[in-house]
Amino acid sequence: MLHLVLHQPEIPPNTGNLMRLAANTGVQLHLIHPLGFYLRDKDLQRAGLDYHEWARVQEHADWSAFRTALPSARVWAFTTKAQRLYTDATFADGD
Repeated sequence: MLHLVLHQPEIPPNTGNLMRLAANTGVQLHLIHPLGFYLRDKDLQRAGLDYHEWARVQEHADWSAFRTALPSARVWAFTTKAQRLYTDATFADGD
C-alpha cells in the first residue's frame, strides 16, 4: 500500500480532495499536525464528499511521530521545482 502524507496542511478543500482520492485508491492518508483547520470543517467535508468514512486517515502529532509510525517508509517529496518528474520515479509498496 502507498501512503499519502500531508505535512501541516492548511487548506481544508485540498485535504478533502485528497481524502476522497485516498478512499477511492486505497492509499492511507497521513495528516501531520498542526492542521490549519478542524477535521470537522465544513469545507473539508464538502470537498471530501463524505468519503471520509471510507478513507483510511491517520493523524500524527508531528514529523517525528509520523517517522516513528512508518520508520522504513521511503519518503518522496513533490514540488513544482523538482528536476525529476514524478512519472520517472519507481514507487514501491510502503512508500
